[in-house]
Amino acid sequence: MRRPLQGGAELHAAKRSEDVGGVPHSVGDGQKTTAWPLALVLVCLIIYASLYPFSEWRNQGISPLRFLTSPLPKYWTGFDVGTNLLGYAPLGFLLALSALRSRRVAWAVSVSVLGAAILSLTMESLQSYLPSRIPSNVDLALNTLGAWLGACCALALERSGLVGRWGRVRARWFSPDARSVLVLLLLWPLALLFPAAVPMGLGQVFERLETALADALADTPFLEWMPMREVELQPLVPIAELVCVALGALIPCLLGYCVMRTLWQRGVFAAATIALGLGASALSAALSYGPEHAWAWLDAPVRVGIGLAVVLAVLLLALPRRVAAALALLALAIHLSLLNQAPADPYFAQTLQIWEQGRFIHFYGLVQWLGWLWPYAALTCLVARLSGHEPQAAAEK
Repeated sequence: MRRPLQGGAELHAAKRSEDVGGVPHSVGDGQKTTAWPLALVLVCLIIYASLYPFSEWRNQGISPLRFLTSPLPKYWTGFDVGTNLLGYAPLGFLLALSALRSRRVAWAVSVSVLGAAILSLTMESLQSYLPSRIPSNVDLALNTLGAWLGACCALALERSGLVGRWGRVRARWFSPDARSVLVLLLLWPLALLFPAAVPMGLGQVFERLETALADALADTPFLEWMPMREVELQPLVPIAELVCVALGALIPCLLGYCVMRTLWQRGVFAAATIALGLGASALSAALSYGPEHAWAWLDAPVRVGIGLAVVLAVLLLALPRRVAAALALLALAIHLSLLNQAPADPYFAQTLQIWEQGRFIHFYGLVQWLGWLWPYAALTCLVARLSGHEPQAAAEK
């Protein structure tokens, strides 16, 4: 027997949103698209990657638009072409997907490509003030082409009916207010690509923030206002690392439970989420140390932590949604507290130097902020949900 959520109110609303065949209506019936917030996140990441390292700004005595009429560069690599194409293809896809919701198909591709081209033109122009960056008309053309390819892909998916099918799947699996949670869940595996000192450990920013603040306040009287630590940060003991890994894998599961409809859906989601987390962590290790070391991070504490996360995810399947949100908030607080009481591992610092100085420099800029800020964005989302007036609900059986 199915136990209704919210005293039957949610099931009643779901029935009203279904057509004769029992299928919820397409995207747009009470659902807010995740494409717009994802596009905004991507724009911020593109700005960061395009203007990195944000230092030594100066007027070099040339017009910011001079690169438009400059000769084509003599040297280029397949890697450069690929990154410029792939960097803007998701943006064109998301912008077009958002525009297609207005049902104005004719201008969806044009507007999305134009917006991406203006962003690329602005970034290339600003690079003329950075001695370490070289604006390029080829980059502008490749960025625009990438956005066009992404927009065409979105249009093809819309015409094939896949976008509408996703809307119906989303209506079956998630509550109508799931947009912010879905955005966080989609960004989580990307955040894991940032090399972490502790597997699944996102948000370890205290030591880096402390150093940056001390450098910024150097030679000022405000430096004395900073609290001074009497002892240096100590490495995590194995049991603390185990807890961090377990909580890091469990938190996205609990986040999903906040918007999931049934027990079996939660079970499938938890299994897929933990598997995706393992895959993203392995990919990060492969990019950092080589494919032969993709699973070298799976030592005993990590394996036990993953196993504990699986057990807890199963035991907590039937939690009411607000209780799941509260527990996720508590888990995040403990997770961040433990992580930020430990220093960065010296081998981890060396890995970051490889990413910062190698060909991963642009990709590094895209994922490092996700790795740092994802837990704090999740905290904000959970606090907002708990401070609202959502009725408590458990998952359907």
